[in-house]
Amino acid sequence: MNQTQMTARVGLFFLIGVALVWVTWEALHNGKLSPEKGYTVVASFNTLKELKPGDPVRMAGVQIGNVQETRLNKGRAEAVLTIEDQYPIANDSTATIAMAGLIGANYITIDAGNPDSAGVLPPGGSVKTTESADLQQIINDLGGLGKELRGTLAQISGNASGPDGQGGLFQKLDKLVTENSTKISNTMSNLEDITAKIRNGEGTFGKLVNDPEAYNRLLATVEEIKLAASDARTFVASGQEVVAHVKSGKGAVGTLIYDEKAAENLRYTLNNLREVSDKLNNPNSTFGQLIGNDQLLREMQGTIKKADRALDGLADQGPISAVGAVAQGLF
Repeated sequence: MNQTQMTARVGLFFLIGVALVWVTWEALHNGKLSPEKGYTVVASFNTLKELKPGDPVRMAGVQIGNVQETRLNKGRAEAVLTIEDQYPIANDSTATIAMAGLIGANYITIDAGNPDSAGVLPPGGSVKTTESADLQQIINDLGGLGKELRGTLAQISGNASGPDGQGGLFQKLDKLVTENSTKISNTMSNLEDITAKIRNGEGTFGKLVNDPEAYNRLLATVEEIKLAASDARTFVASGQEVVAHVKSGKGAVGTLIYDEKAAENLRYTLNNLREVSDKLNNPNSTFGQLIGNDQLLREMQGTIKKADRALDGLADQGPISAVGAVAQGLF
């Protein structure tokens, strides 16, 4: 091998080494030759989900920084983010770990927030975070769901086939339908007759369905029932008011029930009326004599007639003669 070939091979290996160094730098520094400039913030998560240093930080789809460091702090996973100075983060912004496609790398996305009203997050501050769905957890849940589906299908298959080769659910249903086919046919025929009568306006339901007048009368009856129910409620409410009025001792009935003095006066009056009634019914009393003695009544009538005749004779006599005539007529 001559000197020229040796030099060419050395130069080729040098170029390949430079290319490898460049690719490594691109992967670690996101294609930037100079170190990152900006301020840092901390985002805390339950898990970083394969997030690593160098992964991008985006806001509204625009890359605003990178993940500088990942670490554990008091059982929480933290990602130190380097944010470019021209991109302030609002205090009400929220960071989430997102995934670029099903097999893409993870990155952190931050919503814009409202820096004008909420203020700006200071350097070294902690940005609010929210947990996103974990693809591995989703896959595990789908696996568990598959097991449950297989178990359910096995139960359905067992119910369909039946224990020990006996007839299952579908066989029993088929047997039931076969044995009762005549009854089912008769039932369907009866239903067809009923629907035909209703369609032709026969019977109560048929008239209600096909006769607007019957329907309107039914509605009017329902309205009258509603009005009667309303009147009944009003009557009951009035009765409750009357009862409450009586319980409060107001009115004549309330006074008689709850006022002891009024009740005592009523009992005293009733006793007096009973005594008067007893005297009226007693033939030995004055009122009893006036009511029940016919002889006394006839004597009073005779006396009234004598007084009438004596008064008729007063027309031509003086006062003294008139008094004597009256006395003579009476006695």
